[in-house]
Amino acid sequence: MTTLAHAADPASDLRTADATTALRAENDALKARLRDAERLAAVGQLSASVTHEFNNVLMTTLNYAKIGLKRSDDPHVVKAFTRILEAGERAAKISESMLSFARGGEDRRDTVKLSALLDDVLMLTGKDLQAHRVRMQTDANGEPRASVCVPQVQQVLVNLILNGRQAMPDGGLMTFTLTDNEADGMAELSVRDTGAGIPRDALPKIFEPFYSTKTLGSGSGGGTGLGLPLCRDVIEAHGGRIRVESAIGRGTCFTLKFPRVAA
Repeated sequence: MTTLAHAADPASDLRTADATTALRAENDALKARLRDAERLAAVGQLSASVTHEFNNVLMTTLNYAKIGLKRSDDPHVVKAFTRILEAGERAAKISESMLSFARGGEDRRDTVKLSALLDDVLMLTGKDLQAHRVRMQTDANGEPRASVCVPQVQQVLVNLILNGRQAMPDGGLMTFTLTDNEADGMAELSVRDTGAGIPRDALPKIFEPFYSTKTLGSGSGGGTGLGLPLCRDVIEAHGGRIRVESAIGRGTCFTLKFPRVAA
């Protein structure tokens, strides 16, 4: 019997080793992202409880401020209590928005004005945008209404806003446009940034799970590649559509379209 010996192929072995190393690195990166996701989920659960407790304390402060206003004739005291009341009411609005956002598991749908939904989200994200030198502008073409699961759509908007802010590391302008498109039967809300833009060849892939245009060295901490697929799934579950337009150096615009509800 003759035994045939096959000569080793160093090039093939090297390619296999390189591929194995790359797969291990990708696996390690995915594990790290999952750990981050679990940590953020835990933070989200804790923040809901903390916000609820904070809201209870805040209500006590507001009630005493109201009592003080009713029982004082001193204009200086009235002015002080008024400022306390105004600041407290703003804080209460922020905590209410946070609690609404934390109820992500709920699937109840309500008919809402998209402008009111956007206001609640900007209550949560406005200070972050200002801290990163991002100016905000809102344009309205009518008063669009839609039947939506508020926490889910809030999550979509927060994701788009944070993506846009990360695309403008030196600051810029974020424009929100509300459109009551009666002709098409759609209620529309767009989020436009003046950031770096998305490469043309990447646009068809951005809604694919685990695909991300962000890198660890981009200043955004890298991306999980799950945010935009989640956005698309939420909007399509509402019978709507999500559209994206982008150009390098000119920015990106995401438009959310929901079935319109007449006033």
